Amino acid sequence: MAQPDLDHLAGTLRELAAALQRATRTDSLSRPAASTLSWLAGEGAMRITTLAEREAVTQPAMTGLVQRLEASGLVVRRSDARDGRVVLIDITPAGREALERRRAVQDAVIRDRLAGLSTDDLAALEAALPALYTVTELHAA
Repeated sequence: MAQPDLDHLAGTLRELAAALQRATRTDSLSRPAASTLSWLAGEGAMRITTLAEREAVTQPAMTGLVQRLEASGLVVRRSDARDGRVVLIDITPAGREALERRRAVQDAVIRDRLAGLSTDDLAALEAALPALYTVTELHAA
């Protein structure tokens, strides 16, 4: 079997991610806002510095984003029960609803695109899922 062309795979996956991002762009949440809400929904309340690290942005940039999310009612600030000096950012029910709406739009776009593929292409994508999960987990680590 020939050695896979990693440059071609990387470029194709990059283009896929960009195409899906463009196709699922919504007016309600920016990509950084949705990603920040996703971290909070998945892992619970956290410090602004932790969110900034997760999103690979500066702490002042994350502070500004959190202020906008807070003004929109999508997150709240609260004291850490273990250390009252620490302020944690947490997602609100409205934030969860906004995130779920965005995900529903993304899922619908992806389903529509997948529906146009042949059974063989769908099977090939399904067979690739374990590798794609691994790539995703390596990035998240």
